[in-house]
Amino acid sequence: MISRRTMWVLLLIVAALMVGPLVFVKGDFTGSDDQGSAAVAASRPGFKPWAHPVWTPPSPEIESLLFASQAAFGAGIIGYVIGRAHGRSKDTRSQEQRKS
Repeated sequence: MISRRTMWVLLLIVAALMVGPLVFVKGDFTGSDDQGSAAVAASRPGFKPWAHPVWTPPSPEIESLLFASQAAFGAGIIGYVIGRAHGRSKDTRSQEQRKS
């Protein structure tokens, strides 16, 4: 079991890792899609994309909401699968202990 002090130290470290780059790093925080498009445009000036989005969200906030919802849904599925596997192994262990 983790002591209370260790838990608080770990939480402070995580908070510092989250806030530190935002405070001390000055730069343009763009997504990898934007950086990839800029790299392609710089290397091939006449390049025209062969695929276009089917639907473009009306605002960046809606795009962020959809991205966050997708991430939450995926995390929920991963958590469910891990929880089921843990529960199944726990049941197997308890059944084996009852048999012995």
